[in-house]
Amino acid sequence: MSSRPPPRQMPRGAPERGWRLAGMAVALIVLAPILAIVAVASGAAEGVWPHLVAYVLPEAIRQTAILVAGVGILVVTMGTGLAWLVVAYDFPGRRLLEWALLLPLAMPTYIVAYAYLDILHPVGPVQSLLRAALGITSPRDLGFPDVRSMGGCILLLSFVLYPYVYASVRATFLVQAGGVVEASHSLGAGRFRTFLSIAVPLARPAIVAGTTLALLETLNDIGASEFLGVRTLTVSIYTTWINRGSLAGAAQIALFMLAVVMTLVVVERIARRHADYADAEPGRLKPKRLQGWAAVTATAMAALPVLVGFLIPVLHLCNEAYRRLRFAGFSHNLVDAIRNTASLAVVATVVTLVLATAIIVALRLAAQRGPREVRRVGMLARLASLGYAVPGTVLAIGLMVPLATIDNAIDAALRASLGLSTGLIFSGTVFALIYAYAMRFLALAIGGMEAGLAKMPLTLDDAARTLGAYSGGLIRRIHLPLLWPAMASAAILIFVDCMKELPATLLLRPLDFETLATQLYAEASRGTYEDGAVAALLIVLVGFLPVVGLARLSRHGFVRPRRSSSRRGSGTDSEIDGDLTAGPQPGF
Repeated sequence: MSSRPPPRQMPRGAPERGWRLAGMAVALIVLAPILAIVAVASGAAEGVWPHLVAYVLPEAIRQTAILVAGVGILVVTMGTGLAWLVVAYDFPGRRLLEWALLLPLAMPTYIVAYAYLDILHPVGPVQSLLRAALGITSPRDLGFPDVRSMGGCILLLSFVLYPYVYASVRATFLVQAGGVVEASHSLGAGRFRTFLSIAVPLARPAIVAGTTLALLETLNDIGASEFLGVRTLTVSIYTTWINRGSLAGAAQIALFMLAVVMTLVVVERIARRHADYADAEPGRLKPKRLQGWAAVTATAMAALPVLVGFLIPVLHLCNEAYRRLRFAGFSHNLVDAIRNTASLAVVATVVTLVLATAIIVALRLAAQRGPREVRRVGMLARLASLGYAVPGTVLAIGLMVPLATIDNAIDAALRASLGLSTGLIFSGTVFALIYAYAMRFLALAIGGMEAGLAKMPLTLDDAARTLGAYSGGLIRRIHLPLLWPAMASAAILIFVDCMKELPATLLLRPLDFETLATQLYAEASRGTYEDGAVAALLIVLVGFLPVVGLARLSRHGFVRPRRSSSRRGSGTDSEIDGDLTAGPQPGF
């Protein structure tokens, strides 16, 4: 008989301790900027906070609250209603529209705002056609509603962000609604009553998860809000730092905003604490065939969000990009922006996957030690996932202080010993951008890889250990090869989100360093919309790829909201529903 102890009771060796320490280091990397925000905000001059309370925060809080409330109500209404429409009814174009309703996910909010500012401009195509049809010569005489308003911002953001709710709720309806809904029908309840009294409560966890993601994106937005004249907390952080030169004031606003975001995340987790209650009656719902005007109305209702949130802005960008390229060709600035964007996204994706691997491997090895060890390492995974909930502007504020402190310490040491000045090594460099991207999107990699990890039973590890494979061999020969599909999916999501990221890039980029997102922002700020159309179209085309993958999965009902797992080998509860955007997340 072998003298080797059973695999589950092996003493923890150096590899296990090493991976756990690596996970702790990753969590510390994520927490450092957040702690720095607290330090900067608490150490600000005494006169900063009273000034912010008197002149900045009241209006910023008011506008942020209105924007979040408006977007929240609309995305819940649109996402839940559209999910029920395509699942419970059959109408012309349904098979095409049920996946096309995901397409607005490919459109960053600032690009939609950018496109509609041009489309609805007083001398743009819409108002020009209306004036020609009505015989009006002056733009001032038309009285067309101004898209630069709170209402315009709420509408445009809602038409872009509703798929977060739609994707998760539709998945719930597909796999869980059939049994209870059919039972409701057998008791004489109509479809509308069944929707309100059965389907909506059944989908409550998915609605909360999707809405939370949509609201986090709303809070993170800076481009659309600024373009449309809405002064949110995020915009206030940017203007306080850049325009007024007050890092301490920006940090105090960022700390307040961080408290708002954490409250939102905690509320989401509490609301989904008992998410598994809906699993009792699985089964698909047979859609009811609509005819006549009812079918036409259903088709129009499902097509409208696709038109407003994706097709119209994309067609406008294609037209403007074609006109720009035909007139001036491909500019050297755009070539530089493409190179900068692609190289940054690739490096940040690799770094993020490496950091996530440390967490996931530590989580897997902890599963061999029992529930207590899983809880310890699971806490590290949750801490490392906090970055996704933190807006990019807040991350940028938090990164400036620790990186500047390190730069100053290195410069002072070299001055004292060698008489050399190093200047900026980390802050204001590409390193700061990669750090921010990795922090921001680490949750995508952890969520995707954790989902892949949950599919590997622990008995697989036991079998490998009996054949002599321990930590290093398990990771190299078993875990990583089986995790490769999940890592590839997460890599696509992270790459696309890095290309689209605007707030952190605006604040942390080096001087004269442009990405596609920052170049588009600059062109929109100058009012030269046609010059930014090519950059906007390139971002949309890249963002289109994961949405197509999500649409293919959702067509077969494979995309569903993630809940806390009780399966063996699973390590932690998901922080935010990662399966919404890429079978994701997205990821979210």
